[in-house]
Amino acid sequence: MSAAPLTDSDRRLLLRLLELPTAGYLETGSGTAPPRLREAQDAYARAACDLGFTAVHHAAPDPAALDRPDTPLAVREAAAAHPGFLAAEPSLVLRLGPPRPREATAMFNVHLDTVAGWEPPRFDGARFHGRGSADAKGPAVALLAGVRAALRGDPGIGTGSGIGVVVQAVAGEEGGAMGSFGTRPLIEHGFVGRLNLFCEPTSLRYLPRSTAAMTARIRAAGRDAVDDRPDRGHNATVLLGFLAQHLAHALPERTGGAAPVCVAGLHTGTRHNRVYGSGDLLLNLPYADARAAPRLGEAVESALADGLAEFSARFADVPGFALTAAQAPQITRLEWLKRGLPTLHCTDPWLHRLLGEHAGLDRWPDDQPAFTCDAVWMDGVPGTCTAVLGPGDLAANNAHADGEFADLAELEDFAGAVARVLTGFAREFRATSAASAGTPKRQGQP
Repeated sequence: MSAAPLTDSDRRLLLRLLELPTAGYLETGSGTAPPRLREAQDAYARAACDLGFTAVHHAAPDPAALDRPDTPLAVREAAAAHPGFLAAEPSLVLRLGPPRPREATAMFNVHLDTVAGWEPPRFDGARFHGRGSADAKGPAVALLAGVRAALRGDPGIGTGSGIGVVVQAVAGEEGGAMGSFGTRPLIEHGFVGRLNLFCEPTSLRYLPRSTAAMTARIRAAGRDAVDDRPDRGHNATVLLGFLAQHLAHALPERTGGAAPVCVAGLHTGTRHNRVYGSGDLLLNLPYADARAAPRLGEAVESALADGLAEFSARFADVPGFALTAAQAPQITRLEWLKRGLPTLHCTDPWLHRLLGEHAGLDRWPDDQPAFTCDAVWMDGVPGTCTAVLGPGDLAANNAHADGEFADLAELEDFAGAVARVLTGFAREFRATSAASAGTPKRQGQP
């Protein structure tokens, strides 16, 4: 497959984006310096405008757009507590050419926010180093190189008679935001196309699926005690530790083993001479089919109730834990931090023909699990096909970790893939339009 080269200007743009710390508040905390997302998006927009793109939207959503149950609790709390939260993390939409109908539009989504942490960016002639180089500032720059190559091959792209191109350069992908204030409002505003590609590392295999997850918090809210009289307080450490083991054993059976249940963080306190009565236990429950989500919730609720009953029976007569055992159901509650997210599973043959036959891309193996990204918000959007596609590999390229990198060659291969996708879409659109124009009218047809 042919690659499309990154120019010197592309390389400078990527290094500039890597220099800018763009981790959002959900990653860094609200007391830190604001992310420089708008500055990064402005630099990206200037480069895109050189190709003929126009910025048609650059703003954060109204806070009222988040007042819904499928918005993660952390986002709703942050937006309510800090008036500047959303304003500091806008999203950008670029359009190539005049507005075109959905069936004549290709949309690319790429996020310019990163996870927390920053490393000095550098390019050694073959590899870019720095936070976001793989996920997803590198793919964002390679995307523009791919559009440039497509325009050289087909100047009709971006004209009033050809296909249009829309690019979403969003915030709010990382930090558990799940696209709730970045991608989702843009999709609901109609910035979509018949083809929608979300630029995430997939080793250049197109992935027509995306999973989602539910996050539960089991909170113990008892009273503390001193270490000399532990019987006078509630021991959240022992209670939540017991529940963690119980749920780790019970949930896989109750959920049918359809998806791995992550029994995650447990925190009560750090001092050795104190009995902590309060604490939190987190669970993450991924799912590939949104129809399974209610059953996962019911499994957590029933397993937790059984675990509390078993704890009360086992510790009722153990010195120092009788109070905790007696009152465990009263001091323990289940909260859903994230719930109700959709999943994506695109089966439209047109997508597979375009990406597989016309663009020469391999499909992500059906027997390999998908991952979660903002593409879930395309679920059910009429007249659309969606896949995830990008260079590199999340694990192999150290995404979300120290030493993140992206090889120039893999970015250029992705740019070439973008060019083939766009030129293939443009050819098919022209052929379909010509065939429709030449179809004889049936009797009574206007």
